[in-house]
Amino acid sequence: MKNSFRDRVYTIAAKIPKGKVVTYGQLAKMAGSPQAARAVGMSMRCNTDRKKVPCHRVVASNGALTGYAFGKGVTTKKEILLKEGVVFKSNKVDLIRSQWTGR
Repeated sequence: MKNSFRDRVYTIAAKIPKGKVVTYGQLAKMAGSPQAARAVGMSMRCNTDRKKVPCHRVVASNGALTGYAFGKGVTTKKEILLKEGVVFKSNKVDLIRSQWTGR
């Protein structure tokens, strides 16, 4: 039986290492549906196991922190990412230094 899109997204997101992020679009492409960035966002929003699926490591295509359903929203998301070693430029993730390629 084929895994659902959400299952594929969660499996890939679970592999994002500490100190790295992926974009919603990048994760959609890795899951086999390049046009499904919004569906990735919905999957992250529905995530119930933040330890297994680190949804805080998924960011907008420009490095902006968008949406986070836990704690104090994007403030909490940024705090967690900073603790993990993600590099920021102003209020956006420095994707050149912190983007995970999946390798």
